[in-house]
Amino acid sequence: MRKTNCLVITLVLFIRLAALGRNLPPPSSNHHNPHGPVPSTSVFTSRPDDPTATYFLAGKSSRSSNDGRTDVSDALQGAIRDIKINHNFGILFIPEGKYLITKTIYIPTAIRLIGYGRTRPVFILGQSSPGFQSADAADKGQAKYMFWFTSSLPAFVVSPDKGVGAVPDAGASTFYSAMSNIDIRIEEGNPTAVALRTHFAQHSYISHVDISIGNGKAGLFDAGNEMEDVRFFGGDYGIYTTKPSPGWPFMMVDTWFEGQRKAAIRTREAGLTIVRMTAHNVPTVIDIDSNYHEKLFMEDCRFDGVTGPAIRISNEENSLVQINLRNVACRNVPVLTVSRAGNHQVFAASLIYNVRCFTAGLQMDNWSADPGYATTKDLQPLSSFPAAPRSDIPTLPSMEGWVNLLTLGAKGDGETDDTKIIQDAINRYPTIYVPQGWYRISKTLRLRPNTVLIGLSPIATRFQLADNTQAFGGFGGPAALLESSRGGNNIVTGIGLSTGASNPRAVGCKWMAGAGSYLNDVKFIGGHGSISRPGTPRRQLYQQQDKDWDTQYWSLWITDNGGGTFKDIWSASTYATAGAYISNTSTPGRIYAMSIEHHVRNEIRFNKVSNWKVYALQLEEESRESSECQPMEIEDCHNMRFANLYMFRVIRVIKPYPYSIRLWGGSNLEFLNVHNYSQIKYTTTVPLYDINTNTEIRPWEFARLFVSSVQAASGARAPVTKAVPLAAGFEFAQSATSDSRGNIYFCESRMRRIYRWSAATHTITLLADYPWEPLSLACDQKDNLLVVFKYVPKPGWFVDGHQETFSNPPDAAGTSFSGWGNSGFATWVYSIDPENPDESIRLLPRVPMGSIAHPYKVLYPAHRWRDYHDFNTVSVKKPEECFVAPDGVTIIPVVYDLARSTALATGYPGQPLYLTDEYDKRTVRTNVSPEGYLSDLTYFAERGEFSSVTDKSGYVYIADGEVYRYDPQGKQTGLIPTPERPTSITFGKDQKTLYITGHHSLYEVAIP
Repeated sequence: MRKTNCLVITLVLFIRLAALGRNLPPPSSNHHNPHGPVPSTSVFTSRPDDPTATYFLAGKSSRSSNDGRTDVSDALQGAIRDIKINHNFGILFIPEGKYLITKTIYIPTAIRLIGYGRTRPVFILGQSSPGFQSADAADKGQAKYMFWFTSSLPAFVVSPDKGVGAVPDAGASTFYSAMSNIDIRIEEGNPTAVALRTHFAQHSYISHVDISIGNGKAGLFDAGNEMEDVRFFGGDYGIYTTKPSPGWPFMMVDTWFEGQRKAAIRTREAGLTIVRMTAHNVPTVIDIDSNYHEKLFMEDCRFDGVTGPAIRISNEENSLVQINLRNVACRNVPVLTVSRAGNHQVFAASLIYNVRCFTAGLQMDNWSADPGYATTKDLQPLSSFPAAPRSDIPTLPSMEGWVNLLTLGAKGDGETDDTKIIQDAINRYPTIYVPQGWYRISKTLRLRPNTVLIGLSPIATRFQLADNTQAFGGFGGPAALLESSRGGNNIVTGIGLSTGASNPRAVGCKWMAGAGSYLNDVKFIGGHGSISRPGTPRRQLYQQQDKDWDTQYWSLWITDNGGGTFKDIWSASTYATAGAYISNTSTPGRIYAMSIEHHVRNEIRFNKVSNWKVYALQLEEESRESSECQPMEIEDCHNMRFANLYMFRVIRVIKPYPYSIRLWGGSNLEFLNVHNYSQIKYTTTVPLYDINTNTEIRPWEFARLFVSSVQAASGARAPVTKAVPLAAGFEFAQSATSDSRGNIYFCESRMRRIYRWSAATHTITLLADYPWEPLSLACDQKDNLLVVFKYVPKPGWFVDGHQETFSNPPDAAGTSFSGWGNSGFATWVYSIDPENPDESIRLLPRVPMGSIAHPYKVLYPAHRWRDYHDFNTVSVKKPEECFVAPDGVTIIPVVYDLARSTALATGYPGQPLYLTDEYDKRTVRTNVSPEGYLSDLTYFAERGEFSSVTDKSGYVYIADGEVYRYDPQGKQTGLIPTPERPTSITFGKDQKTLYITGHHSLYEVAIP
């Protein structure tokens, strides 16, 4: 049947392509400009004077060095190395000219390359450069890179005599790196060449760059953080990318792709947030890798001359696949989307048409709607192809009008009070260039309506308060370090704002400027992300002090009808009450790539805000300071859109938290591509909760939720009557299991407690509170309780004369859970007799797998978080050892994921066993061999979280926000609504009663 359908689909597609093909332009034509791409425009037309910066080839004869024929590779790498070693961070200015390189250039954390001149400088990879002809089989991108952004300098760059070694790729702590106003060209004979590798994090970006790829592989591999005004010409791909290093969304604004041979963008898990992109003469615009998801949002884009499907979707009907298009103009695009399985496709509405709205994924049309997978679309024919939308990113004023702050007498030494000089400059000049330096401020800096402040690195260029500055201390209302004009057209870019640690009235920036204003590349310094120069006096550094946390006002306060564009903002000062507070404004606002993290009580608040669009907002809660932080509050807000909203709790958090977003009234709120996640079990319980109606949105992942009116949702969801509470008052109840008598056991890991609910007396007891942290529970055939637990060795405890230590086994490599504090311990199993637990605790022995000839049952982790995407292989890999229960016939195979799982799945030889791919939120079916091995993994249902169980008839019950019932063929046949999010489920003795643990309670549900 599937082959027949595919043939029909292919025939229909061919007919449509043939019909439209008569109107397709020849491959070499260019609707944007028949004569080729418009030449790039230099943003910095003259040399920015900065005594702290380095100027490439300064003081040397550049007559032969910038002609495009002299190899400057060593000189360029040497200049970057010297900045990093001598200053730790800074700017390398590149004058206009053509520069030949023949080898990879490594750019470490917080180093920026910025070009200047009447035309942009161009870096050229010469024809057939050695090493760029064949792929490195060991390289992640299977490529050779012209520029590779790294976390630190490779050892062989610091000491060339050390030879070739490992390259420390940019990662989650690679901040402040950038390339701007520089073009790149790959000449012929370099088929594996990629211009840029950019796996960096906050305040790192590529901007104002043209990349001519030619017959090279791609312009960019592994996208990170943010990109603006970048154009890609030729190549197999413009961009091909995996997940950004911190797992955040990737923001692209004002980009152009033309003439790629395979796809403009090939992607997996990149969180592509794209505004104002043009794709011209390409076979495919977005190609999502097979068996991977993507959270794709595109707005105000143009597809022109796309011969194949514009968007190729993989893993359709999985909740992590979230595709949203808004206002995408198409010309000569016969197929808008196609699924890799071939059973879903969307054809053109006409030769020229507009995708007014397209959504594919898990959707909720209103507050009370049940979530369901769907594809909705609104395609409208057009009579002509529209012009490219106008950018909302203001251009900087001409450099002829820039006034250098240092020439006016400012010191920027971190000691001298520069307040008066800076304020006088603001009062006299419209555009002020702020060279690198730390400028001490003692009073509020107030901008005039036309003030523009330009820095070029928010870690190297700072306005900062000393602790206990008089104007910002004591009791009183908020006092801003920097204050915009009301309704003006202010621009502030590339400057860090530090309010110190002990200034309780301080606000980093109070913004009241109008819709055309712009705040860009601004870091609110304090706590996380700080970098210092070598030898910085300790008094200039703010140390993390718990006593100073949460003692200031908000870092960014947008209020009094403030609006405009806010791009590449990182607000992570733990000293502030919140990273951002937006209040009392109906002026249109746009947020592009804002990262708000590590606050004690609140990350971001929207209060009485209307007409805002929020793209690629990322919220993160850290363990020490943010375990009880409310990520977002939305109060009385209207006409807002959130696109690619990522809400994350770090791997070190050990406490649950109820809500990611609390809603307090409002209307016309649209949430597109929502990602609520963590590597640990303590993901925020509910992504969205309305205070006034006591209503929850349960799915952690969804493509669209539209809230037309919160008030109208009151009472829309009927009270749950089927789930009967048996006990309450728990922090995070988990791992429900039952014995042969119908008793139910469950535990609280952090509190190290194990409970039993008695089927005979209908009462609950605290069975055990041992010092060993329980992870998951099960019972053997003789009703012994089996406890998988975490054993942490104590320093000074010696075994056979050596300190007891443990290292992660090889199968830990596929999950990031194994890092960041989740190593160095053992996952073992003990047993107890529930009738005499304290005297019967015993450690289970480990034996070779297969030595138990005929196991009665085998217990595997019920779910695995494998974010390196190896779930399918690691789940059926044959374990080498197993724990043996006291009954002698119940075994628990030794696998690393026992350390992560909150429940055990019971398998019986010869019967199917259902497990959860927690990362992809998918339930799979496996077969259990007579020895207890798993095989024949197949996909069963595109739902799954921590727990599932099977009844006698083969029906599968899956806990995922609610409890869903599936028949043995994988078709959903029922839904059991639960009063709170279920963490585990198990059947009682007769399988007529389902027991459910929520975070705080134990419930029973009668199964008809």
